[in-house]
Amino acid sequence: MDFREVGLRTVLAVCYASRVIRLVLFDIDGTLIRTGGAGVKAFVRAFEIEFKIPNGAAHINFSGRTDTGIAREMFLQHGVEPSPANLERFFDSYVFWLDYLLTQADGRVVPGVWEFVHQLHGLPDRPVMGLLTGNIRLGAEIKLRRFELWELFQTGAFADDHEDRNQIAAVARQRGSRLLNSDLRGEEILVVGDTPRDIECARAIDAKMLAVATGGAKADELRAHKPDWLVEDLTQVAAKDVLLAR
Repeated sequence: MDFREVGLRTVLAVCYASRVIRLVLFDIDGTLIRTGGAGVKAFVRAFEIEFKIPNGAAHINFSGRTDTGIAREMFLQHGVEPSPANLERFFDSYVFWLDYLLTQADGRVVPGVWEFVHQLHGLPDRPVMGLLTGNIRLGAEIKLRRFELWELFQTGAFADDHEDRNQIAAVARQRGSRLLNSDLRGEEILVVGDTPRDIECARAIDAKMLAVATGGAKADELRAHKPDWLVEDLTQVAAKDVLLAR
């Protein structure tokens, strides 16, 4: 046996492993799907039904935020105590209305998503696919099942885990590490999202960032936050070029 050859193979294997993405975390709204406004409408309807306050989400920004943070702001804006009991009451109603309104809305899968996911699944050492989202878990499931996407994801972190998106990112990293039985380094994780908040999440866990201008922000706004890659949509990028990039 030529030990020089073995040594070279070892070095190459280490170099290869150090640059391969092992966990891909997707945002949902504006990145994977568009709900045709069903999510916002469900917030408004649930708040009105439960607390008799119409149009409760007026002037509230939803982009890139957590459901729990949005609900808390809405409650405080209208003088409703954001107690655990009231939040539970609200979200029980919200998921009911979300499920119903999605059947009425003009929702769709964002261009390039199916192709990108198919490419990920076709890689020899395909990464774990997970979710990194501000949706509560049941809301995320309802949305993604509507578009037959839910079963594609093996792990994830949600607004139930924390109100702060950066903390949700930390939970997603921990769960991915447990699933892979490895303490994942930041460069082994890719976050895919459509807002500056998604880029902030990626930076919070030292992950790579693929920004897509398909939802909450225009390309120029995303570019100002310096993602690792920026595309108009996922049709413009090949999964292998991102996952194996240095």
